[in-house]
Amino acid sequence: MKLALKIDVDTYRGTLTGVPRLVDILRKHQAQATFLFSLGPDHTGRAIKRAFRPGFMKKVSRTSVLEHYGLLTLMYGTLLPGPDIGRRCADILRGVRDAGFETGIHTWDHVRWQDGVEHADARWTEAAMRRAIDRYASIFGCAPTTHGAAGWQMNAHALRLTQRLGFAYCSDSRGTRPFVPVQSAEIVLCPQLPTTLPTLDELIGRDGTTVDNVHEHLLALTAHPASDSHVYTLHAELEGRKLSPVLERLLEGWRAQGYELVSLRGLFESLDAGKLPRHEMVRGEIAGRSGTLMLQGPEFLAP
Repeated sequence: MKLALKIDVDTYRGTLTGVPRLVDILRKHQAQATFLFSLGPDHTGRAIKRAFRPGFMKKVSRTSVLEHYGLLTLMYGTLLPGPDIGRRCADILRGVRDAGFETGIHTWDHVRWQDGVEHADARWTEAAMRRAIDRYASIFGCAPTTHGAAGWQMNAHALRLTQRLGFAYCSDSRGTRPFVPVQSAEIVLCPQLPTTLPTLDELIGRDGTTVDNVHEHLLALTAHPASDSHVYTLHAELEGRKLSPVLERLLEGWRAQGYELVSLRGLFESLDAGKLPRHEMVRGEIAGRSGTLMLQGPEFLAP
């Protein structure tokens, strides 16, 4: 059984302090993972407009956003200019690669993509994706092979671009198993490796789940797997900082359950890509998260 670790790096602070900590933890536990980087400006402070979304303030109060992200981060893009993550942290990003971990693209501007892509046109979408690709290439000297959308937010244009821009596989959605995405009856030849497990910020503070026992909840979900693989998304700002003890308990627990802890590449290479099922990509809600995001929909059976 394989469990792929997908690390979303959203902020400058997460890149600067969370990423090196995660590298140390993963090497200690001999686990592989895929780091997906935000490569442009950190405009986290602009996320304040999400306060008007149903459920957003409840989520913020449960997961102590100020504690995990810090006051400076919450002012970036509003009271303070947003630091350019890719420019300031290029050495850290290359260090992740040099430590033997897979790297890929999360986004250019996390807040702008997460809040704007759903209704964006083709020109806006392609410009944002190409900007991230160009920055990645300037840092690493090669093209990226994988993409994991900020906030699991995509549109039809972005989905088509995962194929056209040359990604080998992506993780832009939530679901139950790897699949080939279908958008409005159009098959997109770039497999999706969806996140299959809930994230810490979706669980903590709900139904009696605390920082001390959240690992037990997740390990219960993987104890009797319905399939032979999982994808777990963690965040540099959470598991890479104050919630790192939770991550260590999870890694130990998954090892004990018999999982091989791999990167997205490691999971993809274990699949027969030609036999993956085709599923519609749809928008829907996830418990513990405000708003809608991209989900693996029903299996697509061509007439």
